[in-house]
Amino acid sequence: MSRVLGEALKVVARCRPMSRKEEAAGSERILAMDVKLGQVTLQNPKAAPGELAKTFTFDAVYDASSKQADLYDETVRPLIDSVLQGFNGTIFAYGQTGTGKTYTMQGVWADPEKRGVIPNSFEHIFTHISRSQNQQYLVRASYLEIYQEEIRDLLAKDQSKKLEVKENPETGVYIKDLSSFVTKNVKEIEHVMNLGNQTRSVGSTNMNEYSSRSHAIFVITVECSETGLDGEDHIRVGKLNLVDLAGSERQSKQGGQGERPKEASKINLSLSALGNVISALVDGKSTHIPYRDSKLT
Repeated sequence: MSRVLGEALKVVARCRPMSRKEEAAGSERILAMDVKLGQVTLQNPKAAPGELAKTFTFDAVYDASSKQADLYDETVRPLIDSVLQGFNGTIFAYGQTGTGKTYTMQGVWADPEKRGVIPNSFEHIFTHISRSQNQQYLVRASYLEIYQEEIRDLLAKDQSKKLEVKENPETGVYIKDLSSFVTKNVKEIEHVMNLGNQTRSVGSTNMNEYSSRSHAIFVITVECSETGLDGEDHIRVGKLNLVDLAGSERQSKQGGQGERPKEASKINLSLSALGNVISALVDGKSTHIPYRDSKLT
């Protein structure tokens, strides 16, 4: 996540409860979470005598009892506020298929307590706009899919057209010919997302019966026009990228036939590229950030 309380990057970890399948199989929980310290400790169930558990520290951690609203208010809300102020922000869930990425990002839309990051973001943005005074807002939505390193516009009539990444010296990187829809309220932006979801590439694997086999990026552009002290109109633009990543599991665990091994290879290559970019950003000393290694980055 970017642009949260002045930070360039924020990483949080969330642990889901055991599934019924895992409980029925007698699976053992091998991690412990310290919410106050922001730490996750992993114990290898096949550890050799004397082998120590490994502890990892994050900006925040959320255990199996955490609520959707808690994660949103503490971690996501500051980022959405910054987007409304004209900054860019990105939120994505990373992890193996079945770890709860889609639940965290989308949740149960019809249940206020189980709504995920995306519906809460929609509500947040349009509530802010409805309460604003002396400002004019324009909200546009786009939806794209990266499948086997090819970009597809999920909202386009022609789904066979592959899009290209371009770079503008003034505005930066953009997707050529990516469509966008003006949305005036939560209902309209939800409708745009639902249209795109109907064309996403999904399939069945050993890890999940209904598994996303692509990375999907829902882009919300918020333009705000207001009159400054100089009497002139000033426009600020913020952009929010909401990303649902494909699962990061090893090919041997995925199973599936036909295109599945090829899909897994492309998915893991792009996720590896994403990891390299994040490592370079966190390092702070890297002179080169490998953004061009994948369409995802």
